[in-house]
Amino acid sequence: PFCSDRLPSAPQCSSLEQSWTWMYDPENSGFISTERFRDLLATHGSELDPHKLEVLLALADGNSDGKICYQDFVNLMSNKRSNSFRRAILQGSRQLKGCSLRDEVGLGLSQRLVRHVAYETLPREVDRKWYFDSYTYCPPPWFILAITIAEVAVFMYYGIQLDRLVLQVSSPSFLKSPLPYHPQLRAQAWRYFSYIFMHTGIEHLSLNMAMQLLVGVPLEMVHGALRIGLIYVCGVLAGSLAVSVTDMTAPVVGSSGGVYALVSAHLANVVMNWSGMKCQFKLFRMAMALVCMSVEFGRAVWLRFYPPAFPPCPNPSFVAHLGGVLVGLTLGVVVLQNYEQRLQEQSLFWIFFCVYTLFVLCAVFWNVFAYSLLDVRIPPAP
Repeated sequence: PFCSDRLPSAPQCSSLEQSWTWMYDPENSGFISTERFRDLLATHGSELDPHKLEVLLALADGNSDGKICYQDFVNLMSNKRSNSFRRAILQGSRQLKGCSLRDEVGLGLSQRLVRHVAYETLPREVDRKWYFDSYTYCPPPWFILAITIAEVAVFMYYGIQLDRLVLQVSSPSFLKSPLPYHPQLRAQAWRYFSYIFMHTGIEHLSLNMAMQLLVGVPLEMVHGALRIGLIYVCGVLAGSLAVSVTDMTAPVVGSSGGVYALVSAHLANVVMNWSGMKCQFKLFRMAMALVCMSVEFGRAVWLRFYPPAFPPCPNPSFVAHLGGVLVGLTLGVVVLQNYEQRLQEQSLFWIFFCVYTLFVLCAVFWNVFAYSLLDVRIPPAP
């Protein structure tokens, strides 16, 4: 391979990068041998953070072609991990010999929090060290926090307006809001997303917000708002569309579609990397997460088949939970497994994304034509 990226000028480089250009690659070919690269690190390694030095040495030992690309080197120095990084680590025979991140002492409160998050979400020590060194709290995990604040604020607003916090769904005005999905109003496209801001009661809201914050915030700190937002929004849309296809007369409320997508993806990632995950009490905590999910799902099933307060409109559907789980176990797992790699370069990501897109298109056609063809008796609009 040939690195076409232009080499930066010497004044813009560190002494380590200058040495690459001047002493070890005077022809500006973009490559040096792994032996020369080790000499370079031996000479200037004292300038580097110990974790980054370990990663650079692992890259050198993992390259089977005997050469190091300058652009890979620059990316590693600037905290941009190339797609060849994991392949180099896996192919190399060398193991990272530095002390475990958990054994480091003298860390401040914010550093201990970042270390805790790294052990909660990442299965490989090299990934945990890389994340620990590169995370800066900028930007903060704003997506999950913003969604949570908005959902709580909307719930409190309707709690005051409807004069009830428990089983708000039993109020005659509950479904008159412009937010819930209702089959009679399915042409209003925003309802396929906005239903997450309405909850059937404080018991529904509390379980969803607890799981959303405990799982979503650490995941967003590691993977970023874009990836976690993608899983969450895809779970939300899949939840409402799944209801419109399988439970055609029922409304939908609650953020369970997005929450279950995040939690399912995280739990599946933990199971698939069980030996590498070093979070404490992981078996107990996974059991507790499954219990919380089961309790919330059981509550939703019970409510769906409980006699509605205002027939003929049934109570909200539980199928959105299942739509979120399917998104988490497919698209979500692929997103969380590729911590340092670009999603658009992962073939499995595109396979699941295309399957998801196909499902959305089929569900849209179903909503346009199936209700009239099947002569479904839809309850009147609230």
